[in-house]
Amino acid sequence: MSAAEQDDRAESIRMIRDSAAALAPPGGDLKRIRDLRFQDPGFDAGLFRQMGEMGWIGLRVPEALGGAGLGLGEMCALAEELGGALVPEPLIAASLSAQLLAAAGRHGALPVLLAGEVLVLTAWQERPDTLEAPGTPDAPRRFLPMASGADFFLVPVREGDRLALYELPAARCVPKVERTQDGGNLGSIVPNLVEGTKLSDDIGPMLADGLDEAALVTAAYLLGGMERAFGMTLDYLRTRQQFGRIIGTFQALQHRAANLNMQLALTRASIEAAAATLDAGAIGDARRAAVSRAKARAAEASLLVQRECIQLHGGIGYTDDYDVGLYLRKAMVMANQYGSATLHRRRFMATSPEVEE
Repeated sequence: MSAAEQDDRAESIRMIRDSAAALAPPGGDLKRIRDLRFQDPGFDAGLFRQMGEMGWIGLRVPEALGGAGLGLGEMCALAEELGGALVPEPLIAASLSAQLLAAAGRHGALPVLLAGEVLVLTAWQERPDTLEAPGTPDAPRRFLPMASGADFFLVPVREGDRLALYELPAARCVPKVERTQDGGNLGSIVPNLVEGTKLSDDIGPMLADGLDEAALVTAAYLLGGMERAFGMTLDYLRTRQQFGRIIGTFQALQHRAANLNMQLALTRASIEAAAATLDAGAIGDARRAAVSRAKARAAEASLLVQRECIQLHGGIGYTDDYDVGLYLRKAMVMANQYGSATLHRRRFMATSPEVEE
């Protein structure tokens, strides 16, 4: 990439971050997030529509199909900003569905999804902690984020050696919903293909790529939450006094904060490297290894950083009224989405050329 192209890319990413600030101000009030907790559908449909109007749902969809046609660098930058604001709207899941609809060649639902007028969720997961979509026709599909607000489900179904894609209206396939630690919800459905419409005979390769991208974007969302919680913690260390001194001057706490800062830097480097690798066109094992390295680090580091931030706040950090605890709750829910740290470490070991036999 030439210097001019690098400058253009940096400007594109900067503009994406600026656009995110309009809906998710950095360091903003979290009252909206608190008000949406443990409610149905768990997110603001009006704000989801605004995300569509700003082109976020179709960020990875080609321009010819109504999307923005941007790269993973831009998508990860957006997710990072949203993670810092704890945005509960299911943008990552909606973006996956948008890419599948675009790839399927049936675009009826795509325009309304890109506009944020409906929520379409992809019901691919049959068991915990996997990135594989078996497509068992009658198997329950689980762990659908914000499923109580879905209008349609996309269901991959194994037909011979291919993975077909069906669309089911949520009204004919009502999800069973369970609350999550952060106040959102996850749903399960049992697909009734008689009620569905077949969109594609083979969506397998696109789904595999889409799940990799969703894992990487989830890592970026976790990074945004880590950074915001760490910033809150530094502010606390700089103002809280004990024994007549600002506690941030205590060497032991400085060492702990320095370790957290290192975790943030390593996570950012891993995510940015993975986004650049995918945007450069990596395929196969190189693609999977880059994603897994980033997601494993983000999943593990997010829980470490968030727990340390709670402890560095002392007793107030454990209260639900104090905002730093919201970031730990969110990390507990999202760290395992699109694969846990354990799964991705295992996949990295199996796919990375850096690992010697």
